Amino acid sequence: MSAPKLAKVIDIHALKNACSNCSLREMCLPTGLSHDEIEKLDQMVYTRKRVKRGDSVYRSEEKFGSLYALRSGFFKTTLVMEDGRDQVTGFHMAGDMLGMDGIGSDQHSCNAVALEDSEVCVIPYARLEELSRELYVLQQHFHKVMSREIVREHGVMLLLGSMRAEERLAAFLLNLSQRFGSRGYSPSEFNLRMTREEIGSYLGLKLETVSRTFSKFQEDGLIGVQQKNIRILDSNGLKSVLGRDPG
Repeated sequence: MSAPKLAKVIDIHALKNACSNCSLREMCLPTGLSHDEIEKLDQMVYTRKRVKRGDSVYRSEEKFGSLYALRSGFFKTTLVMEDGRDQVTGFHMAGDMLGMDGIGSDQHSCNAVALEDSEVCVIPYARLEELSRELYVLQQHFHKVMSREIVREHGVMLLLGSMRAEERLAAFLLNLSQRFGSRGYSPSEFNLRMTREEIGSYLGLKLETVSRTFSKFQEDGLIGVQQKNIRILDSNGLKSVLGRDPG
């Protein structure tokens, strides 16, 4: 009977250091906190949850209760359309926050599905609200996170509303490059966790159009493609597709 108790103690000790030792802390939580404040955050994150590829951390219409800080892995969020098709609404990587779609209505409006084996930190929203009232810097940071999500959604609306296929895919690849780079990974070479079909769903393009545009970018020397591995060979060229000044 003593072994399970010991294992539980070890797990709790590991969780106590979840925030303070996490390499993604500065992306997920505010900087400049004192040791005591970080300890309070450690107590707020009461568990980590492993999510296998293809499984969901929450589903549409489930009751909202927690936010999920993505510690490792990759997720997509989807809505089920009236005809039964899944519409991809976003791709999320380590350092992102999942679950904010449920804040307003107290239930989730989309599905959050792991594209690879992943791990999330579960943050009870009631506890986050309580601690935000105590730590103003946490409240301020959380508002910034929500603002970032709103800006991202507006960016998607711009993609779908006014850009040609080539512009949409160029913007998508440049955005991934920037996000990987901000997390300390290579901004010029990365693996796509999502399928071409999922990219098409997100960008409002048919699968054939996505595949054809990838091939064109490769023929033009903008990218190198080997299955899901992408190498950005000419980032200025991709920016030019968008009409941006490469400088």
